[in-house]
Order: sequence, then C-alpha cells, then structure tokens
Amino acid sequence: MPRTLLAIGETMAMVAPVIAAPVADAEDFLLDAGGAESNVAAHAAALGHRAVWFSRLGDDALGRRIARQLAARGVDVSRVVYDGTRRTGLYVKDPGNGVLYYRDRSAASALCELDADSVAFDGVDLLHVSGITAAISSTARAFLVRVIARAREQGVRVSFDVNHRAPLWDAATAAPVLLELARSADIVLVGRDEAETLWGTVEAGDVRALLPDVDELVVKDGSTGATVYTDGEVVFEPALVVEVVEAVGAGDAFAGGYLAGRLSGDSLADSLRAGHARAARTLQTTTDSIDEPSAH
Repeated sequence: MPRTLLAIGETMAMVAPVIAAPVADAEDFLLDAGGAESNVAAHAAALGHRAVWFSRLGDDALGRRIARQLAARGVDVSRVVYDGTRRTGLYVKDPGNGVLYYRDRSAASALCELDADSVAFDGVDLLHVSGITAAISSTARAFLVRVIARAREQGVRVSFDVNHRAPLWDAATAAPVLLELARSADIVLVGRDEAETLWGTVEAGDVRALLPDVDELVVKDGSTGATVYTDGEVVFEPALVVEVVEAVGAGDAFAGGYLAGRLSGDSLADSLRAGHARAARTLQTTTDSIDEPSAH
C-alpha cells in the first residue's frame, strides 16, 4: 500500500553538461530541477509512494520550470510557496571540478518558523529533511527545528539526512547543529567520511556510539556499502560496482530507495539494497535524477 512522504528543503535550477565534461569545454547543457529533498521525493514517487514536496521558489521562470519538472516525476508540488521578492537558486555541475552555487538571497533561504507552522501533516507517514536547510540561513535553521518538532508532536516519523555542505558552512560551525538535529530524528542517514569530518568518528560503530538513541541510523561508506543500526540489529549491504559518471545526487538516490523500502515495510537488508540500486543508476548520469519511462 502506498504511503506518503513529505520532503522539505531547497530545490534549485541545475545546469549540467549533457556529456560529462568540464563546463569550460562542454557544448550542450541540461537545465533540470536539483535539490536533495525533492530528489528523495522523486525517487520515492518512482518506487510507488505518494511524495509531496514543500519549499519556497522564486515567482520566476526557473521556479515554475522546477515545479513542472518535479510534477512530471510524480511529486505533488501543490504546497509550494512562490515568492515574488526573491529569486530561485541556481547551481552548475562542473564535472571534475565540483559544483558552483548561485543561491544568495534565494526564495528558500527565507523559510522561517511561520512557514513551519503552516505545514500540514495530515496523512503524512514520514517527513524527510536534511542539514542543507540549516545551512542556508538562520531563519531556515529555525524553520527546520520547528518543523521537526511539529512532526514529532503529531506522531509523524522524521528522516534526517545530515548532508553537510562545506561550501555553505565549515565543519566546526556545522557539527553541533547537525548533531542536535540528528538526535531529534527517527531515521538518520550520514556518510562515514562526513561523520568523521564533523564529529571525529572513524568507524560506522563510532557513529552509532555518538547517536545511540536514534531508532534507525544508516551509515553510508561510499563504494564499500552501508550499515544500518536499529535497537539490537546491525545490517550491512555492499554497494553495487558501477562506472561513475558524476557522483552528486547519488546520496539522495540512496535515501529515496532506502526510505521507499521502509515505507513499504521491506526488511532493513532489502531497503539497503533498494538504496544501492537507485544510487548506482544515478552515478551513471550527469543529473541528480532518474527519468522513469512511466513519467513520459
């Protein structure tokens, strides 16, 4: 039976070369929607669940295009707020050189506690958020704390992807904030190397020792695999071996596959495998998403 995932966070217009080449050399480009939380929503929708995405977009051409593209992937965008005073953020994937962000004063950075109070949780089975929201502005950070608290008050489980973005804030600033947010969630997803950078934990088990009370802790270890910790159970599943074209978006794909599995009532092992399968497909593209045949 389909369940409902509500994903909240900034989505930007994403520019990426069609063929994996540096921006300075590429000739053809793709303009797509790209955002960690909406990516997760799109994967969950593709796997048969109802996925809703909430955020702020600029009341501009890029914002309308993002909403249209997400809707085409099966994501409910009816709750999106269009802001006529701020623009939609933009980022450019430069294969081999990282990502260039153009998101200052974006519409989503204006998210605040009033927005959190407007979020409806009726019929929602899982709220998915990430640490990126905490990084884009102080008001967005307050929004994130408030919306998590409201979800838990209403009995809605919360999934939190740590998603530390170094260009947005340094590890010393981010570490205590992200740790507190992780401790407030029911499901936490974090990269092993990311946790080491933030909190000095070396092994997956060290991350569990730092977050002993999280119901479901998923520690991802790149091409090695992922381990999930629950009360009394530890499950590891190896990653799939693929030729990597571009890595950005693979973590969101993994989260989408894993969370869709858990929403379906699948075992921990099967859910990890579903996450790896979605990540593997995304790693073989220059985009953040996988267009399903049914979406066209």
